[in-house]
Amino acid sequence: MGSAGSIFWLQYAYAPPVFRKVAESVPPISLTQILPSQCLVCHAWPARPLCDECAARFRADVPRCDSCAEPISAGIIRCGACLTDPPPLDRCIAALSYEWPWWLYIRRFKFQHDLGLAATLSQLLLAAPGARDLLGRADCVLPIPSSAKRLEERGYNPALLIARAVAPNHCRMDVLERPVDHPPQRSLKRAERLHNVRGAFAINAKRASDLNGKRVVLVDDVMTTGATLHEAARVLRRAGAAAVAALVLARD
Repeated sequence: MGSAGSIFWLQYAYAPPVFRKVAESVPPISLTQILPSQCLVCHAWPARPLCDECAARFRADVPRCDSCAEPISAGIIRCGACLTDPPPLDRCIAALSYEWPWWLYIRRFKFQHDLGLAATLSQLLLAAPGARDLLGRADCVLPIPSSAKRLEERGYNPALLIARAVAPNHCRMDVLERPVDHPPQRSLKRAERLHNVRGAFAINAKRASDLNGKRVVLVDDVMTTGATLHEAARVLRRAGAAAVAALVLARD
């Protein structure tokens, strides 16, 4: 937590009981949404969670495969693996590599309830080459859904917050569902990840017709093997989607 957050909690600890009672009645909210922020990288203050200097220093436009977002040599459109065995995604764009300092932002956002970072991360995603064009051609933008158990534990779906920020007029959360609660992908090996997501997704029967002939963009935070996005894409294609692409914050 930045110095502003520390001062806030110090004042809270020594505040009169009536003040604490009022503060406790306010719904939980990320301090980065209401207090000045330090840059999480260089600690410049007052600033934003990510200052312009650090964004320019650490964000590199890495050549990536159009289909799986794996880093490739400049001048190549698709990697050998995707040419040999084309994935169910027509396009996949990753804004960042899952390395420092970006994993710091993503972990705080996902696991430490720092919801104020949604704005910072969504701007990084929109800055990825091709991201705005892909969103501009989409008929609907779908976040990878959380299971009911995961949503209850965390209280929010990170992918949904990002999708709403980058596509407020096209984001839909009533189409793609995750009725089965599988173990978290991050705890599994590659082969286990591929098996773990089978049957994980379903289409809301009341919204299935909304997909006929439509161009869909999936949004997620981190892509590792691609198993989650590929399974979701297969389900969407079977439901009638004409094209399915993906936008992810980071490629691991």
